[in-house]
Amino acid sequence: MKKYLVAAALGFAAAGVLAQMTPSVQRSSSPQGVQIQGDTVVNAGAQNTNAVAAGDANTAKNATGAVRGGTQIQGNTRISAQSKNVNSVAVGKGNAATNEVGAIGGK
Repeated sequence: MKKYLVAAALGFAAAGVLAQMTPSVQRSSSPQGVQIQGDTVVNAGAQNTNAVAAGDANTAKNATGAVRGGTQIQGNTRISAQSKNVNSVAVGKGNAATNEVGAIGGK
């Protein structure tokens, strides 16, 4: 029996994200979580972004302005990420495709 995974994010009209955290320590409840000490500003945009995976154990991901698990940031951090017409496609057994713009840490 074959597994099919299809993930698509279509038609972002330059969706902006702005997150600002206080200087206190921010911790995730997960052991692979994120720990941030200092101010963190994430300004991210995506437009016409697609991710498609088909077949057994395939993965296709898009990440714009992401702080991933298992990351420890000490100090002030600013991420400014823009992407336009970004595609990620994986077809066939064991294949993977990713697009990352302004990503920090983890998998």
